[in-house]
Amino acid sequence: MTKFADLKLSPKVLKAVEAAGYETPTPIQAGAIPPALEGRDVLGIAQTGTGKTASFTLPMITMLSRGRARARMPRSLVLAPTRELAAQVAENFDNYAVGSKLSKALLIGGVSFKEQDKLIDRGVDVLIATPGRLLDHFERGKLMLTGVQIMVVDEADRMLDMGFIPDIERIFSLTPFTRQTLFFSATMAPEIERITNTFLSNPAKVEVARAATTGENIKQGVVMFRSENKRREASEKRDLLRAMIEQEGDSCTSAIVFCNRKVDVDTVAKSLKKHGYNAEPIHGDLDQSRRMEVLAGFRDGKIKFLCASDVAARGLDIPNVSHIFNFDVPSHAEDYVHRIGRTGRAGKSGTALMICIPRDEKNLEDIERLVGNKIPRLENPLESKSSPAPEAPKDEVSEKPKRTRRSRKPKAEAPVEAKEAVEAPAKAEAPKSEPQKRTPRERDRGGNKGNNKGRGNQNKVVGMGDHMPDFIAKSFDDRRES
Repeated sequence: MTKFADLKLSPKVLKAVEAAGYETPTPIQAGAIPPALEGRDVLGIAQTGTGKTASFTLPMITMLSRGRARARMPRSLVLAPTRELAAQVAENFDNYAVGSKLSKALLIGGVSFKEQDKLIDRGVDVLIATPGRLLDHFERGKLMLTGVQIMVVDEADRMLDMGFIPDIERIFSLTPFTRQTLFFSATMAPEIERITNTFLSNPAKVEVARAATTGENIKQGVVMFRSENKRREASEKRDLLRAMIEQEGDSCTSAIVFCNRKVDVDTVAKSLKKHGYNAEPIHGDLDQSRRMEVLAGFRDGKIKFLCASDVAARGLDIPNVSHIFNFDVPSHAEDYVHRIGRTGRAGKSGTALMICIPRDEKNLEDIERLVGNKIPRLENPLESKSSPAPEAPKDEVSEKPKRTRRSRKPKAEAPVEAKEAVEAPAKAEAPKSEPQKRTPRERDRGGNKGNNKGRGNQNKVVGMGDHMPDFIAKSFDDRRES
């Protein structure tokens, strides 16, 4: 079995590795460190959690032990996709470079430019940065990359997802052609392969696991959940999450809950805290100081549940994470591999559980197609807890009327025969009203009403009748005589 002492690392580095408690290198470390020490380009492909960070930090410290840094001209460069991952690389560098006199600088967003400029002006051996902040310093004239001897690109597939590939290509063009390049990725998308073919020279390819595979030491499962009420779907989904946590019992010592959206991260964390769970959110909208504070608390065990977006899914080396809960099915299948890779690290066992609602079933199929395995379906713990209600007899069920809008209307009238029987006495007792005598003027009015679609037709007057005034009758008589 290969040991770190067999990898030709410097005595100071070996002493630091031993102090950290490591004796046997992981497969990616055993395969990448020897060619890196020989000065060759390295293309490392391995699933997350296999020790890729030490695969480039250990040989870098050994090779940089000779030489001296110059102002504004770093001797090596490490590019990371997120602030958290860059900070983690810097922490690993500090741990393994204890006996060395190498200097470093961390260039990430959320930190003052002035403090970073001071470090660069002194000259650094190792510059660890995110692509955006690195280019900001370069465009301000505070940084030159012509002295870079070793360049490392970590989590390259995450760079692709975050849209950093144009920045990576530009940074490559700013570094010397004679540099040594160490390129690490969990998956090999076509765009990543194009970049490696362009910027790496005859690399030593180290592939310790098939691309986009999940660790065999991680127990996986998914609960298929369908809510009967769309308005209560989110609330019932949070109830299901808590039931899944309770079902795991004492085996769940620390867990990361992944959500697709930042707003859901805050909501889930608030819900867990409301029900007595020690939980905190972390996502890209938080201040850098707050994000580092939350991560530190989770590493130290002060925080048991970390509710996170995918900003925490890549490359974070958080030890002893027992469980991963995917509150949402990730939109990109590759993210599933990186999410569950936060548990089961360094050969330990882990558990990764997921909730899938109907509209996420297509994403679940993509994940299963990518990893090449069907994720086991688990029973809904909420349904198993609740005792089944006794079934009603079929006759009662069939006779039970359905509730419709018509049920809100007044009750139907009594049958016609009963109605006539009730109304008959009333009709018999009602006296017949005699027709009232009306004056000629009232009859005239009634006649006028008679022209209105049959109203008042009983007293309709034709012509002027017997009450014709004498002066009119006289005028007719005069005309006849004439």
